Amino acid sequence: MNWMHETAAGRAIRPANDTAPPTALTIAGSDSGGSAGMHADLRTFFACGVHGMTAVTAVTVQNTVGVTGLVEIPPQTVAAQIDAVASDIGVDAAKTGVLASAATIEAVLDVCDRHGIGRAGRTPFVVDPVAASRSGEPLLRPDALDALRHQAFPRATLVTPNLDEVRLLTGIDARTRADLLDAAKAIYDFGPEWVLVKSGHLPDDPECVDLLFDGTEAIPLPGPRYATVHTHGAGDVFASAITSALAKGASVPDAVRSGKRFVTRSVSHAYPLGSGVGPVSTFWRISPRSI
Repeated sequence: MNWMHETAAGRAIRPANDTAPPTALTIAGSDSGGSAGMHADLRTFFACGVHGMTAVTAVTVQNTVGVTGLVEIPPQTVAAQIDAVASDIGVDAAKTGVLASAATIEAVLDVCDRHGIGRAGRTPFVVDPVAASRSGEPLLRPDALDALRHQAFPRATLVTPNLDEVRLLTGIDARTRADLLDAAKAIYDFGPEWVLVKSGHLPDDPECVDLLFDGTEAIPLPGPRYATVHTHGAGDVFASAITSALAKGASVPDAVRSGKRFVTRSVSHAYPLGSGVGPVSTFWRISPRSI
């Protein structure tokens, strides 16, 4: 069958169709400064070659200096966004960012269960337990911590806390590389399939060695540590790069290694912005400097 169309003048017009890429969903908050949250996720999805979709959980008022406001989206609206894209487009992998309240977490998990998103279903589910902003402002209601521990984590394919989040969730204050396994075990006890403990907050370590744990095997993931203060959005970029690889069918260890390479390059290309902390950069994928 010939799908070529002709104009009134007789010139052929070629169809502009292509094969759809894998899809990834971020269930996260916005960042008005454009450095973190769902904005960082969407940039990363694009750079990693997947089609990004969103379920907005909160709108933050922030810039490079800090967060000055947060408005939660009603839980039923968050769930409706997930249902809309999952029932029509389909989701090959999903991740979370800010889930500010227990009610939001429960609504998200209910609709994810119905669409097979999570370790019990067919779609990988990365839970990034974002609990506070880079400058320390809390982003969760107190009831959200228990909901994360006991409802979200058991459904997760992978949980990706940094050391501040480990301390908040478990009470473990990891200060050295040797403490990472205890941190990973404590998070694993809440029930996820895999745990990735990120060590970017160990500034005295000359390397940045993250630890991936499945309850039996601990896999260290070493990488360089760069001398930069511009690290806004690093955790979001790491988790969304992992989610992108999972959407393409990678195993969890391979997806985490892929995400580690991606975020390492993004930190190395971080740039100053505004008068505070600038973002890590996903632009290295298209920048002439990377060629």
